[in-house]
Amino acid sequence: MAERKHPLRLAIVDDYAVVVAGVASFLKTERIDVVETGASEPVESDVDIVLFDTFGQIQGKGIDLEDFVRDSGGAKVVIYSWNLKRELIEQALVGGASGYLSKVLTGPAIVEALERIMSGEIVILAGDNETSVGAAGDWPGREAGLSPREAEVIALITHGLSNQEIADRVYLSINSVKTYIRSAYRKIGVEKRTQALIWAIENGFKPDTLRTIDPALLLRPVVSAPRPPRL
Repeated sequence: MAERKHPLRLAIVDDYAVVVAGVASFLKTERIDVVETGASEPVESDVDIVLFDTFGQIQGKGIDLEDFVRDSGGAKVVIYSWNLKRELIEQALVGGASGYLSKVLTGPAIVEALERIMSGEIVILAGDNETSVGAAGDWPGREAGLSPREAEVIALITHGLSNQEIADRVYLSINSVKTYIRSAYRKIGVEKRTQALIWAIENGFKPDTLRTIDPALLLRPVVSAPRPPRL
């Protein structure tokens, strides 16, 4: 792979600002310019790659990935997730994603993968099969002791999904979902779903609408290939 002569221009997208900020904090390096971060907002900047963090929303179910890819202005879309089921990876690739990266990967491994994707490769790095272990960054409920997977289940409850719908969305067994719910409830001190919903709304589980763009990076010349026009 040829060495890039300029930093890769990256946008990071998720429904939760805290998740986006956490990812951005450990990916900002001399090889990566995080030009834009967004929660529940489409990307507006001219970037090389859109890193789509799937906390609380799964491609093909929570979002229309094909529309997302089409509206990204020619940037490559890469899924960043701790949901590593084969079905989800296949959905992402069919939907137009250029890569699928596990959240258990280190920052340097992610940067290297993104650079490979920019060189034209389709990169799938599933990492550890225990997908809720070792995730970097931040997520709602972390301060209460929730693991990433427990937090994701609470987020999906907040979206109004039943246990079976959660299981179907994240490709877990219904018993696994119930186990995550029980452990999450114990940590946040609730016993009923309605109590969990109230706690979640009060503790950062309501999706955000936020966009931040680094004006200094927008002024930097872009030397990558021209983008096709948006339709």
